[in-house]
Amino acid sequence: MIPAVEVLSAEKTYPNGTRALMPVNLTVQAGEFVTLLGPSGCGKSTLLKMVAGLLQPSDGRLLLWRKPVEQLQATGRALSFVFQEATLMPWARVQANVRLPLDLAGMPRSEADARVAAALQLVGLEKFADNLPRELSGGMQMRVSIARGLVTQPTLLLMDEPFGALDEITRNRLDSDLLGLWGAQQLTVLFVTHSIHEAVYLSNRVVVMAARPGRVVEEVVIDEPYPRGPDFRVSTAFSQYAKRLQDSLLRASGGTEEALA
Repeated sequence: MIPAVEVLSAEKTYPNGTRALMPVNLTVQAGEFVTLLGPSGCGKSTLLKMVAGLLQPSDGRLLLWRKPVEQLQATGRALSFVFQEATLMPWARVQANVRLPLDLAGMPRSEADARVAAALQLVGLEKFADNLPRELSGGMQMRVSIARGLVTQPTLLLMDEPFGALDEITRNRLDSDLLGLWGAQQLTVLFVTHSIHEAVYLSNRVVVMAARPGRVVEEVVIDEPYPRGPDFRVSTAFSQYAKRLQDSLLRASGGTEEALA
């Protein structure tokens, strides 16, 4: 099977000389749920934006289905990016916010509206199509953002700490909803988080990164079956994975090669 994402010795140094990423090698197989976990400043978001083609690497290559990122359309596949903030147009109703990428692509209105209705149903917001963002809770706004990501029918979903600003109960619920969407839509997901518990709950595999400059220090396979429910969060296996990731993060946060040894 062709990998969905290949990061081949990709690195990033900004014009001011800041080295955001040392050479990173990472492969994400089609259908995987892979999470990037690490302290602030370790380059998680930079790496995600390079995969999306929003940033260019200083060196190395990034391939999507064995094609350069800028040739994604030639693969017959699509990607969507869900940002940390919902980034909704406050003056526009939910359906218009979700339809935005289809409007920008010039899709006929009738087809676009059908796509919007289907996406809102996937995230459980079909009854809120005519609401304005200010009339929705934070969790519901993020659902709208996810629906906007799904409306283009992507194969690859990139998510940059989408639930980081939400309360724990809402976050846990959306994590479970996301796993349901991942399975139902047969997505490949590359997810960024600061949360150890979120990483364990969601992932097939967790990639731990260290800062100054950013680099991968460990990959942890979460070898637990899906679907995962509330009982998994309080299981011995969950605690063991969390402890391993916590120890890895503590080493990563030390900021020196000695601390990571």
